[in-house]
Amino acid sequence: MSELRDLYQEVIMDHKKKPRNFREIADANHMAHGNNPLCGDALVVYVKLNGETIEDVSFQGSGCAISVASASLMTESLKGKTLDEAQSLYDDVHKALTGESGGAELSGKLAVLGGVKEFPARVKCATLSWHTVHAAVDSDHDISISTE
Repeated sequence: MSELRDLYQEVIMDHKKKPRNFREIADANHMAHGNNPLCGDALVVYVKLNGETIEDVSFQGSGCAISVASASLMTESLKGKTLDEAQSLYDDVHKALTGESGGAELSGKLAVLGGVKEFPARVKCATLSWHTVHAAVDSDHDISISTE
């Protein structure tokens, strides 16, 4: 169990220190602002859709290590996915983090997010970017969400 916890911490800190896709997409055709006023996490998610495919996805903002790492891992996972594949991944992440319906098993680097469920106060940190990207692709204009 200690090795798994060490890996979890290593991946989270790597993505916090060097977040992937941390930039604005100038020609994004979907975006949303996410905010968790309870802990101060705030981000903007940019999505460039090409038909039903996420051609590019990125984020900017600030937050705790879990929030930033989750957003970074999310962008890596969603790039190139269809909207249906992205919805399925969103559902799996949500179930894994909340334990809903027994939870879901995450694979690859996303598996480290499963460790967050052991810290219920941090689940909103890990899900903020996922809720925000979900809102972005479901909207044709800039929107804001809050995870109070």
